[in-house]
Amino acid sequence: MEPVSTDHVTAFRRFNRYFTRRIGVLDDHYLGQDRPLGEARLLFEIGDGMSLRELRSRLGLDAGYLSRMAKALQAQGMVTLSAHPEDSRLRMIEPTAAGRVEVKEQNRRANLVAAGLLDGLSEPQRAELAGALATAQRLLRLASITVALVDGAAPDARACLDGYAADIDERFPEGFDKDDLVAPREVSGDAGAFFVAYEEDRPVGCGALRRLEPGVGEIRHVWVHPAARRLGLARRLLDALEQEAVARHLSVVRLDTHAALTEAQAMYRACGYTAIAAYDDNVYASHWFEKRLAP
Repeated sequence: MEPVSTDHVTAFRRFNRYFTRRIGVLDDHYLGQDRPLGEARLLFEIGDGMSLRELRSRLGLDAGYLSRMAKALQAQGMVTLSAHPEDSRLRMIEPTAAGRVEVKEQNRRANLVAAGLLDGLSEPQRAELAGALATAQRLLRLASITVALVDGAAPDARACLDGYAADIDERFPEGFDKDDLVAPREVSGDAGAFFVAYEEDRPVGCGALRRLEPGVGEIRHVWVHPAARRLGLARRLLDALEQEAVARHLSVVRLDTHAALTEAQAMYRACGYTAIAAYDDNVYASHWFEKRLAP
């Protein structure tokens, strides 16, 4: 990735300051209710109830800070705290009837604020803004995803491969046999590498690299969870695999793909891969590609 420019940082921070001021984030009575934004957002995120652990992971909050807010909401009669019925180590948080009423009112007021901001725009301008916001959300989601090198036998690696196998088993007319997935030893240590993409600590994608012969590697099983598609994550994974190949002194990477995976073929071509003759006897492959890597 290229270094982040000062101009981009400045523009991002300028928008944050403007937007947070316009929607009232700085007010300690957010939306005119008797609580600051942190508590209001926490009450909204609880929904019908969940564990504090899940809530902490979703919002990225410090455990102590979350605990203090949860107890404050409990003291106000907005939520109840209890032990999980099947796991006493987990604390559950659920809204009370009063909490549900407040969330409903919170949504009504937030809708009025949003409508007020959009009221000064024409319909085409509102559509333009909605499109820009969708693009911003997509790019911010992609930016927040981390791609980590893991052992090929790690639970997250195998879980992603299970997801990959289930997906292509549905898409391939002939189905897919999980025995054809790469073995952990092929994508670990000197033999290869396995990357997992994480969004909010959840695995949402993967990709594998294995050494075929001196100087030549093969990319396998690039997959993105359906909930994380259309973000550009597949390209992120492909880039990580190529960088790993260069670090391992591989000058060429190859891959194959099925005729049904037309979107994968288009991505590989767009990323500089060229069609080559078959280099393996993979029964699921109908297209083979290769890319020469710059050191």
